[in-house]
Amino acid sequence: MDAIYFIQPTKENVVMFLSDMSGRSPLYRKAFVFFSSPMPKELVAYIKKDTSVLPRIGALSEMNLEYFAIDSQGFITDHEMALEELFAENAENSQKYNICLNTMATRIATAFASLREFPNVRYRAAKSSLDPLTLTTLRDLVPTKLAAGVWNCLSKYKATIPDFPQKETCELLIVDRSIDQIAPIIHEWTYDAMCHDLLNMEGNKYVHEVPSRTGSAPEKKEVLLEDHDPIWLELRHAHIADASERLHDKMTNFISKNKAAQIHHASRGGGELSTRDLQKMVQALPQYSEQIDKLSLHVEIAGKLNRIIREMDLREIGQLEQDLVFGDAGAKEVINFFRTKQDISPENRLRLLMIYASIFPEKFEGDIGEKLMQLARLSQDDMHAVKNMKYLGGSDIKKPSGGVFSLKFDSHKKHAARKERASDGETWQLSRFYPMIEELIEKLTKGELPPDEYPSMNDPSMSVHGTSTSNGLSVRSTQSQPAHSMRSRRTGTWAKAHNSDDGYSSDSVLRHASSDSKKMGQRIFVFIIGGATRSELRVAHKLTAKLRREVILGSTSIDDPPQFITKLKLLTAQEFSIDDLHI
Repeated sequence: MDAIYFIQPTKENVVMFLSDMSGRSPLYRKAFVFFSSPMPKELVAYIKKDTSVLPRIGALSEMNLEYFAIDSQGFITDHEMALEELFAENAENSQKYNICLNTMATRIATAFASLREFPNVRYRAAKSSLDPLTLTTLRDLVPTKLAAGVWNCLSKYKATIPDFPQKETCELLIVDRSIDQIAPIIHEWTYDAMCHDLLNMEGNKYVHEVPSRTGSAPEKKEVLLEDHDPIWLELRHAHIADASERLHDKMTNFISKNKAAQIHHASRGGGELSTRDLQKMVQALPQYSEQIDKLSLHVEIAGKLNRIIREMDLREIGQLEQDLVFGDAGAKEVINFFRTKQDISPENRLRLLMIYASIFPEKFEGDIGEKLMQLARLSQDDMHAVKNMKYLGGSDIKKPSGGVFSLKFDSHKKHAARKERASDGETWQLSRFYPMIEELIEKLTKGELPPDEYPSMNDPSMSVHGTSTSNGLSVRSTQSQPAHSMRSRRTGTWAKAHNSDDGYSSDSVLRHASSDSKKMGQRIFVFIIGGATRSELRVAHKLTAKLRREVILGSTSIDDPPQFITKLKLLTAQEFSIDDLHI
């Protein structure tokens, strides 16, 4: 047989490939070899040296596909250990630091190669470049170094890939987790985020029990909550209360259109039914189908989430979290909460204190922090997570010195980590919070990102917005085009809210995908080093519709709060690895 190899261009892989194909009895008749990223010249030479293999190679090609798509607008470079390797206590003395950054740069560049996009590369500048009194650390230089690595890879692509653009076609903004330490920890109230935060899912896999058709014990069934499920697509970014209401309406609607269901309802005395009753009724119907299976699944999930929210008293916790973030609460409220609420889970006590530490890092430099952690009854292990937030630059960010790293102060607020924003029509309780990347992307679109705080690799000596630089030269601007370039972009299926009355489809999102093709502006890519959150992925979808520019979020990994906290603990832990740590 012939064989197709899809491999990374590493020495080990090439050695193994050659051992498969060399000598008198190769494993395969012919090998078609595709590399996931650019092949170093020395490895090409190494393959050429083996004359027995050369005639057996049917193809040797660079695919430039070294990233994982996590949905239609998100990708990861699969660096689960990035936080530890780049920001840990001893990261500066570790060989892993440069290896991690180099691989990351290569993988990000392959995303641009496969999309044939050449970005204007911008990045969060090191604080020392803004304030000469700040000591430069390797930790602080991570975005700068990654931007340089990506730029280096893209420069090679410009010269080697046919049809690769020679001028900028999109924007790339590289930041790290220090821009927003609250988003990975706070309770996010959308359906997608709640599922991943509260249900112990494995990636996008959810395991549930379904009633057996034969009347025997219930069967365990695995389902993927992904783009192919129209109900998931419709509800994933909805507030949990909104999602629950919509599911109830879908169930009621299905019953009203189904005669067998109405008879079943009447036989039980009629009257108002709970969503759970509706679900049981539908499951008993003879024509219980795959579509209703999906609807029934989401009713079950939403019911489980609402039960956990009640049992864990999450509404009250969520309210205090958001009050802290928006400056409506401070130490007094946190102390009072810990004193009066003795039954809050250790994880939720920890998350609340981490949000407090992110907003008031100075409190954790002395005894006050220790006393607060004792009051919260944190374990020694959990105390590490709070203390390790300093490695993400917490104490530097919060000094009110002006510039992007300072906080915005409202005269009537105690100490706010976010400004209130126009509500975007959100009326649900606990939907005030927004990740910082939302603000950064909007500023980038308007040309309001300060060039000294977010310089451009493409032209580092000059400003990026077409204003004159200090030496009086006027420079070309990548922002000077209108936001709507004449380049045609398909509007993805997320650009409209898709609602449906029936339980089967979501006005079939999938059905509209091919016909919904409209002009979009240049793409915006944002890459977050150290893990992105579900709320940040939601922002990419939301701003695509709002700005009419496709926003794509990249990161080293997608982390739910328990995973992020685990990784944070590892910043000082030497004796075990991430595989040993479970929250």
